Amino acid sequence: MLGAIIGDIVGSRFEFDNTTRTDFEFFAPECSYTDDTICTVAIADAILRGTDFGSTLHRWCRKYPYPMGGYGGSFARWVHSNEPQPYSSFGNGSAMRVSPCGWLPTREEALAAARAASECTHNHPEGIKGAVCIADCIYAAAHGADKAAIRHLAISEYDYEKSVESCDYIRKTNSFNETCQVTVPQAIACFLESADFESAIRLSVSIGGDSDTIAAIAGSLAEAYYGIPANIEEIAMTFLPQEIIDVLNTFRQQFSVQLLH
Repeated sequence: MLGAIIGDIVGSRFEFDNTTRTDFEFFAPECSYTDDTICTVAIADAILRGTDFGSTLHRWCRKYPYPMGGYGGSFARWVHSNEPQPYSSFGNGSAMRVSPCGWLPTREEALAAARAASECTHNHPEGIKGAVCIADCIYAAAHGADKAAIRHLAISEYDYEKSVESCDYIRKTNSFNETCQVTVPQAIACFLESADFESAIRLSVSIGGDSDTIAAIAGSLAEAYYGIPANIEEIAMTFLPQEIIDVLNTFRQQFSVQLLH
């Protein structure tokens, strides 16, 4: 889960000012957490409290109404509604916030939680698929699956075969796109080509497009596979309010997994 937040923070300054470089300053003064972080923490909080995903997400987003970059149009209307309902979205918001679900004790629990965490807003089949795929890949990575197995999972179970392209190819052809269909396989590709946690984030930012969300998704996978270097974690925490840090720490204590890589 912290991997997603770090990806969000690092990618935040590039969302509307893309770069093709990988040698950028990792944490810059212009960085901040965005709606991706708030939504991810909301899903973790719902799991910890055993509360409804939709109502918990709604509460957290109303508590933080003006994150860097704001909320997307349809989701913003959902946040401001007094009776929010799912709106058949296939945007990547379902996949960027789902990472806490991938750390649940069993695969069955992880996938069921991912579906429920998506359906409260993103109840289109592609929105659900993107979220469930990422949770499944996180669960697999945290429990010892190698990259070949994770790639096979994304292709065989979720039919992303034609979309998991090389980072070089994506970088040359990419444009801004917020759908699960495009950004989920892009994030998976960045993770698969990475050498460590930091390079997964750098590759994700360098391909352009929806930089903070692609980096958040790839970061969630990279955390489950590599872990997070202590120096990166320490700096990331300085960007976050204490109540978000408290949820992070409680979640990690309760759902920690001994990584097998």
